[in-house]
Amino acid sequence: MKKIIISDVTMKQNAIKGDFSLSFREKIELAKMLDKLGADVIELGTPQNLKTDGLLIKSIALAVEKAGISVTVPETREDIAFIWECLKGAKKPRLQVSLPVSTVQMEYRFHKKTDGMLKLIEETVSECKKYTDNIEFCAEDATRADFDFLAEALNTAAKSGAKVVTVCDSAGILLPEQFAELIKQIKTNIGDVKCGAYVSDNLYMAQSAAINAIMAGADEIKVAACGNGTASLEKTAFALNAVSETVNANSGIKQTELHRTCIAVERLCKTERPKSSPFDNGVREEEDFFLNIHDDKDRVAAAAVKLGYDLTAEDIAAVYESFLTVADKKEQISAKELDVLIATSALQVPPTYKLEGYVINSGNIITSTSQIRLSKDGKILEGIAAGDGPVDSSFLAIEQITGTHYELDDFQIRAVTEGREAMGESVVRLRYGGKLYSGRGISTNVVGSSIMAYINALNKIVYEEKQ
Repeated sequence: MKKIIISDVTMKQNAIKGDFSLSFREKIELAKMLDKLGADVIELGTPQNLKTDGLLIKSIALAVEKAGISVTVPETREDIAFIWECLKGAKKPRLQVSLPVSTVQMEYRFHKKTDGMLKLIEETVSECKKYTDNIEFCAEDATRADFDFLAEALNTAAKSGAKVVTVCDSAGILLPEQFAELIKQIKTNIGDVKCGAYVSDNLYMAQSAAINAIMAGADEIKVAACGNGTASLEKTAFALNAVSETVNANSGIKQTELHRTCIAVERLCKTERPKSSPFDNGVREEEDFFLNIHDDKDRVAAAAVKLGYDLTAEDIAAVYESFLTVADKKEQISAKELDVLIATSALQVPPTYKLEGYVINSGNIITSTSQIRLSKDGKILEGIAAGDGPVDSSFLAIEQITGTHYELDDFQIRAVTEGREAMGESVVRLRYGGKLYSGRGISTNVVGSSIMAYINALNKIVYEEKQ
């Protein structure tokens, strides 16, 4: 029975369409879920910001245990080399070249005729071949292309080193039977390379088109665990399993976990969040781990990396010294406690912004508002914002002052003393430029400690930007 390669395009599709918002950590969590489910390839799309997305590619590459990781490359050689450096740690790294083959798309997007596009395909695939043999060429808008040119483009990619050539019905203009007929024709024209299939769901028949493509000889199909732009992972995998004997093909998707995992993915991607909120990317629990006095500096440094930090040798030394002091007094140190140690010990900088005062209005029958006063270089700066709660509105007021939105990666509050006058400790983790910056604040007022923690993390970002 033929094994069909299942390639999930949820993250790639969302990068283009922006249907939902995922934080850095949530993207890694999504990749892990797809890997555990049995997806063969997880597609990340084209990096928009090489520095930030490069770290994401590297993190997902190391987090995923079995699935291949595919990144769509730009045409620039230097960028391809950088992407490969980030991707090469994956178990099955794949470089994807995705270019249009219809006349309208070639001329509109690239201002190229057929000869120019063939040359671009050859050059880009050949450049990828310097790094890996696992290369896919996607013929975008293939169903509106001249068939002879489409076949020539696919063969050019194959001769240049592509092991998979994918036919994309990007416009979604073909019926399932028509798409299957196109796949049959392509299979007889491309020689000994695998044929992939992608179909838009514009006609609401993407699953049917995918199954028909498999019956016509497709070796790989693109699906999405979340999003309605193409074939659904859940529906397609279920249908393929149900008719596997008829089509003499199956997938490696775990049927017993399929529905549960797809619900979890949907929940992860579709969580409703106010568009104005600094919490727009969500704050989620991490897997916990524990350290003890017997762990050396390398183990503590590795734990910091697992939390998402990229610390200097000087910061690691400072964190480890604080770790030894605490570990000498207690049996275990948790991940959240290590977070506090990093916020306290790493990258201590002179403050650019200082908190001068704040006024919070909050209640169960009014919208929370915060008025924050900060000083910078001797000048008083003020921001006023409304939010879903006092912490939400306070962070928005600070963003109003700085004029910059930072991704809130995590937010923790805990009591450090007991009684009515208990001290509250807050830890805020902000992500900027692909790096994590944590701040810590302590106050008898938990909102106050949260504001202090945010400003502490903010000052670290501003200091590094100046450097």
